[in-house]
Amino acid sequence: MSDEESYELLGFDNVLLPVGDLGEAVAFYERAGFAVGFRFDEAGIALLKVGGETPGILLRAEDELRHRPPHWPAPRIWLEVPDARAAARELAAAGIEPLDEIFQVATGWTVEIADPWGNILGFTDYTKRPALGRRA
Repeated sequence: MSDEESYELLGFDNVLLPVGDLGEAVAFYERAGFAVGFRFDEAGIALLKVGGETPGILLRAEDELRHRPPHWPAPRIWLEVPDARAAARELAAAGIEPLDEIFQVATGWTVEIADPWGNILGFTDYTKRPALGRRA
C-alpha cells in the first residue's frame, strides 16, 4: 500500500458472538455480570457493555445454531477485571462454572467460561503487573 492508500486501526468497534437463542444468551450474560446496552429482537442482536467503552460484545442470533453447536472453532475473548479470583467466585455464585480451575498468567490470574454455544470468555486481572492494567 502506498501512503495515500494506507489506513489506521483506531480500536475495536464491536466483537460479534454467534448464539442460537437471543433471549437465552442475554439471560446467560446478565448472570455473568454484563449489562445490556441495547436489544433489538427483530434483528436478532443485543449489545453487551464492556466497561465504559462504547464498543461492546454484540450477540447475534444465528438460525443454524438453534439446534446444534457451531461447526467452527469457538472464539476466545479475554476481558480485564480488577480481580479474576473474585470474578470466579461471583460467576460460580451465579451458577456459571469455569471451564477449568482459575490459572495464573504473566499479568495475574484468569478464569474462563463458555456460553451455551461454546463462545469462551476469559476474565483476567493485572494483579502481578498493575502498571499494565487500565487502572494503573
